[in-house]
Amino acid sequence: MAKYLIAISGDEQRWDSMTADEWAAIDEGHRRFRARAGAAILADGQLVGRPEWTTVHADGNGRPAPTDGPFVESKEMLGGFYVIDVPEKADAVELASLLAEASVDHSAVEVIPLVVH
Repeated sequence: MAKYLIAISGDEQRWDSMTADEWAAIDEGHRRFRARAGAAILADGQLVGRPEWTTVHADGNGRPAPTDGPFVESKEMLGGFYVIDVPEKADAVELASLLAEASVDHSAVEVIPLVVH
């Protein structure tokens, strides 16, 4: 078995302006994903908007310095994730393809292998 991060990213402004029907389609994709993945899901979550984020980085003197907001400014933001444990990368890609975010023009789903220590 191997562990993968399924990272869901997209255009925050588009997400904020989606209709109830568009959200229903997103939710249906997550239900399909959960039904198929079952116990392979080790962790999951939907993230709050970027105004609530805090980044901790070095202040130039080797000390941690928290700042408001994300470290990287971009149009796309990380909106949610799953951590799964499946036999093959192909299995992770197949599961990721069930998510509606993989089929719309303003989102993407990344499959990222995790290093196991």
